[in-house]
Amino acid sequence: MDFTSRQLRAFLLVAQHRSFSRAAEALFITPSGLSVLVRELEMQLGFRLFDRTTRQVALTPSGNEYLTAAQKSLAELDSASARIGHSASQASQSLSVGAPPLISANLMTHAIKEFRSHKPNLHVQLFDERGPFILQLVQAGKLDLGLGMFSPTPGIRRTPFLHFPLMVIRPDKGPEFRRASTTWSALNGEKLISLQPHTPIQEAVDKHLALAHAVPSLKPTINLLDTQIAMVEADEGIAVIPSFGAMACRNRKIVMSRLINPVVEVMFYQISNRGKKLPTEADDFTQYLKSYFTRWAGRSGLV
Repeated sequence: MDFTSRQLRAFLLVAQHRSFSRAAEALFITPSGLSVLVRELEMQLGFRLFDRTTRQVALTPSGNEYLTAAQKSLAELDSASARIGHSASQASQSLSVGAPPLISANLMTHAIKEFRSHKPNLHVQLFDERGPFILQLVQAGKLDLGLGMFSPTPGIRRTPFLHFPLMVIRPDKGPEFRRASTTWSALNGEKLISLQPHTPIQEAVDKHLALAHAVPSLKPTINLLDTQIAMVEADEGIAVIPSFGAMACRNRKIVMSRLINPVVEVMFYQISNRGKKLPTEADDFTQYLKSYFTRWAGRSGLV
């Protein structure tokens, strides 16, 4: 049967008010329009729902029996609509963001907590992953936003987010090791703990070491910035890392120096899928996150 929820509501209102005119007012239509809805429903059902006289409107035995089924059906429809509408509303108030592990642990978690005090209804879900996997998740539409060092990629919107200067970190062995800046050429002959050569950070480091004619005495390679920082603290060598690693270094016995001659910056980008509509709150979060990073970097004197 091809009847509508509007026809069912018309039937229920007439049964409730025992009047076509009062039911029509409740449905915000004319009495004649309401009569059409009820008549169409009766034609599809194949039986009369009401006995009509000039003085009253009463349910027929069939109409009385049908009343219970109609009430149940509309109640289930209203409940489903409310539930689905709530889920859709909740979905529109969520945002998924991917960032590298070191950034996630030391900056993103604090920024999200602070942002929540301004937008308590927006749920930000954080994924801590390395850059290539973040890119894959954004491409697949499983992440709204990604942060990191990304090359141009078809179908991906890439927006400059923030730049971070490179710095050299050493184990803290005393005041003579604490200096505000270090030149690239001064790294010549140092044992340099490096990331894998294909990573964007290490590519920038290797390029400027070569330009400064600085050749490390030994160059062990590892995979993660966190491990690189830990190895420096363990006096296994020195390392060149972006300044966003400063927060992780502050809890360790490490001294940091800004690299100069030249100052080299690595660019962090925000990426999103061009084919995916972002939640309306994405811009608010991005602007807040950029402000948070800038405030943190300003206090650190690193950007």
